[in-house]
Amino acid sequence: MAFEYLESLNPEQTSAVIHSSSPLLILAGAGSGKTRVITTKIAYLIQHEHIEPWQILAVTFTKKAANEMKERAVALEPKAADAQIKTFHSFGAWFLRRYAEVAGLDPKFTVYDDDDSATLLQKAMPALTKKQANQKAHEIALCKDYCLGPDDDLSIVDKDGDLNEVYRTYQKRLTSTGNVDFGDLIMLPVKILESDERIRSQMNYRFKVVMVDEYQDSNVAQFKLLKALTNVTEDNSGTYVCVVGDDDQSIYKFRGAEVQNILQFPEYFKGTEVIRLERNYRSTSKILSCADAVVSQNQDRLGKTLIAERGDGKEPVLVFLENQDREAEFCAQIIKQSVEAGAHYSDFAVLYRTNAQSLGFETEFLHKKIPYAVVGSLKFFDREEIKDTLSYLSLFVNHRDEIAFSRIVNKPARGIGAKTQEKIIEYVHQNDGLLLDTTDLFSVLKENKVQLTKKAADGAKEFVDLFEKLETYLSQNSREEKDNEHNLSQFLQKVVEDSGLVELHKFQDEMDGTQRVLNLQELVNSGVQYPLSIDGLLEFLDEIELNRTLASQAEETPDAVTLITLHNTKGLEFNRVIITGLENGIFPREDKWGDELEEERRLFYVGITRARDELYITSCALRRLYGHTQPMMPSRFLVEAGDTLKAIGAIPRSFKRAVGETFEQEEELSPKAELLKKWTKGVNVYHDDYGYGQIYSSNLDGGEVVIEVQFENGGKKKFLPEYQGNRLDIIK
Repeated sequence: MAFEYLESLNPEQTSAVIHSSSPLLILAGAGSGKTRVITTKIAYLIQHEHIEPWQILAVTFTKKAANEMKERAVALEPKAADAQIKTFHSFGAWFLRRYAEVAGLDPKFTVYDDDDSATLLQKAMPALTKKQANQKAHEIALCKDYCLGPDDDLSIVDKDGDLNEVYRTYQKRLTSTGNVDFGDLIMLPVKILESDERIRSQMNYRFKVVMVDEYQDSNVAQFKLLKALTNVTEDNSGTYVCVVGDDDQSIYKFRGAEVQNILQFPEYFKGTEVIRLERNYRSTSKILSCADAVVSQNQDRLGKTLIAERGDGKEPVLVFLENQDREAEFCAQIIKQSVEAGAHYSDFAVLYRTNAQSLGFETEFLHKKIPYAVVGSLKFFDREEIKDTLSYLSLFVNHRDEIAFSRIVNKPARGIGAKTQEKIIEYVHQNDGLLLDTTDLFSVLKENKVQLTKKAADGAKEFVDLFEKLETYLSQNSREEKDNEHNLSQFLQKVVEDSGLVELHKFQDEMDGTQRVLNLQELVNSGVQYPLSIDGLLEFLDEIELNRTLASQAEETPDAVTLITLHNTKGLEFNRVIITGLENGIFPREDKWGDELEEERRLFYVGITRARDELYITSCALRRLYGHTQPMMPSRFLVEAGDTLKAIGAIPRSFKRAVGETFEQEEELSPKAELLKKWTKGVNVYHDDYGYGQIYSSNLDGGEVVIEVQFENGGKKKFLPEYQGNRLDIIK
């Protein structure tokens, strides 16, 4: 039989597809066509190896990936429709329904999600608060990811030393309901397969082939499931095991992924053959050289070197900038310039380490009318924790704002429920203008003008006291001008801390792996630009309202810049990528060492390898952090990338010392000299956003012409005129 589809594969891909007998690890580099290989292999096994489709089990991590895998396999071989191509958890559910009696379950069991588990735990242990129940349910779920039961040593997860008893109580209650949780979908099949030789033999007979995609993302329980499902003998006559993954793209440790699963696969499965897919069909050679220079610093890796099939391409550009405002401006400039030259907005993706960093780019893009889409998260001002904080601020300046009042009067919980809130608001409306003193929401609470339960009355007093303390703080510390020591960020920090929002969302972060506290901190940081006064607060709120209005008016379009965290880029690609915030403490994070630092380095590698044609990397000398503008050091990853990057801007001496004189810029004197001659001191200009002004200074900085313009409105701004397009014109 002719297998025409093999003709489109490269030699390494073909070797992986036709491989048989011994365990196989396909080490698939970024952009190397791994999905094509695994789907083609399924078709080949059915057609050439004469494996019955129902004897093939292929598992991955998301429903979307499983569906894509099945569609592509069926397109090559229709019989593949009968193969078991599932997510880990859907396979676990299939297994448990098949062996429900052995598992002590009704075949009609339902699966509890995280909220269900926390609710069940609170019912089993009424002394736990909702917050405590959520935390303990989360810890129990982590235990199950490690395949640990309530009688095992749980020290790897246990924070308070009481988890064994809590876990035992929870599991007893869960068993009594006849249902399971997500962790059970993996752990229970493992326990059954390890303890019941009859069922293990049935599974070994049923599945002659077991394949795992994205194996670098597997956790301990999923590894144990793979081991339990397979029967690899010394003469390779048992189950054929094939896993596909990339150790250099293992970036989900915070979700329980264990990179050692793929690193030690050849040790776990004796006789393993490793086939490396190193031909990259996505990026150019110079981009891949940068990626390799960084990730090769990791000690814990199997090792491979990507080979570009698309030629050399452009050098990746490293741009040193003054601060995060200039960073956002640079991104806007390079995007605008490229679009004017014929590119599309959708060619660009702006990548950052944390969701909180999107604020500066969103603000700049709104003002520059650059369409954008935030992927994997809400736009900054739509995020729950940001809307909560802004409601506190709105109510602070307007005690009659009932929308803000309803949102935060009982957040965190103060015993003031919806019915009580309606009663308070209704009283204000009924008495508006009828009393000598203006009736507002605070006066109703403070003067006990409506009947409240004791719990609600205590909560109301706490709420009023909070705002009175905030008013006292602002009046006593007001400054008419902002400076590095006194600015609005201090007040914003007090609001998020004293209100309980930081504590509330910190707990949520621990539970869900979110970054809500960082978002709150970024909002606080944005207050650095405003004076510490009521006028500063009003100006701050006006600017935010303007940005929110611009965002609501912006038309959604498929031709938009992608704003996305590095973690969310996995599996995606873009023509032009800008990776931002490459400073120590931002990326890598300052709390990352050892194995965690190696994962941060892999995360940078993932970001670099998303770029097809152009890669830009930014690093700032100053950044607003914790309410103050702080000096930053270039990321250690930039030093590791070395001369694979072309640096522009004011290159820090510390960076030059670290990498040698490689980065002494070779300035293109003739074109730059012409620009300097054109954009010289004293020339009158007009800017679309800032109006009329005059060039105050003009010089060559790191190989780029930089001008500073004094505008008629009194402000000074710096520009790279070469990248301003038609927005900045000389006035004759």
